[in-house]
Amino acid sequence: MSIMMSAEDVLDILDLLGNAGVDVWLDGGWGVDALLGRQTRAHDDLDIVVRHSDRDRYTDVMANASFTLWHDGGPFNWVLSDTADRRVDVHLVDLSTTLPDERGNLVHGPNGLAYPVGSLDGSGTVLGRTVACGTAEFQVQSHTGYAIDDNDIRDVLALHRRFGMPLPPPYADLAAGA
Repeated sequence: MSIMMSAEDVLDILDLLGNAGVDVWLDGGWGVDALLGRQTRAHDDLDIVVRHSDRDRYTDVMANASFTLWHDGGPFNWVLSDTADRRVDVHLVDLSTTLPDERGNLVHGPNGLAYPVGSLDGSGTVLGRTVACGTAEFQVQSHTGYAIDDNDIRDVLALHRRFGMPLPPPYADLAAGA
């Protein structure tokens, strides 16, 4: 069981990377909570998005802060952990180029994960500080295509209530039954 990632930890990591000139967007659970403007649940990690061109700088900064590899998810995604077992799940994005995905939607790439163009245009707050994050629409869509859990349901329904975007399956069915 990992240590929970506190809001203070989030800001500390954003400061660490920001001071080194690494742009960061919050994703995942903390990205949702940033959009909502408050912490709504416990988080066991911090999902972030970093430019692929900042990969080496990110790696050096995190290594100097005693973060080591905890899980390797491939060339564009891995999880680091520090001595306090705080986990940072980084996702690389290539903002220098766009290309169509299999459905014809423009995504960033090819040297990173295929984030849809515009998906990182969100803004939220953590402990009152403005932070960059994925948009609410992107957060809802990125919570599909896998076996969802209670945190996913809570996050998506909170975004739906706050921003009014349509719910994709299976969330629409869950909301109707609630």
